[in-house]
Amino acid sequence: MVLVLVLVVGGFAVWRIRNIFGSHQLPTYAGNMSEDSNRSDPKRVRYEVFGNPGATADINYIDAEGDPNQIVAAALPWSIEVETNSPAMVGNVVAQGDGDFIGCRISADGVVKDERTADNYTAYVYCFTKSA
Repeated sequence: MVLVLVLVVGGFAVWRIRNIFGSHQLPTYAGNMSEDSNRSDPKRVRYEVFGNPGATADINYIDAEGDPNQIVAAALPWSIEVETNSPAMVGNVVAQGDGDFIGCRISADGVVKDERTADNYTAYVYCFTKSA
């Protein structure tokens, strides 16, 4: 009997507290966001790898969707252009050549974001940008 009384009083207390503190309706903004929030003007990101004439390189880069890509024994100079509608894109290219000089460059809409070179045996180089 005491247990039933405790459950009834406890349930009543919870019901009253919920009515006092949880009775107001919070405004919702669903459907008010722009449907074009992920769209912007197309951006062209260009990856370039360059080196000694006749040299080749193994190249890894990130495409517009963020997926890794690998090219084995690409003839230098090498380049690829990816297009994205994303407001920002992480750009990354890594290359190791069979010559003694190699360089890379990432540019977005013609503006160089990162450029590096290396000169040693089977040179290795990377370029990275967070705001391509």
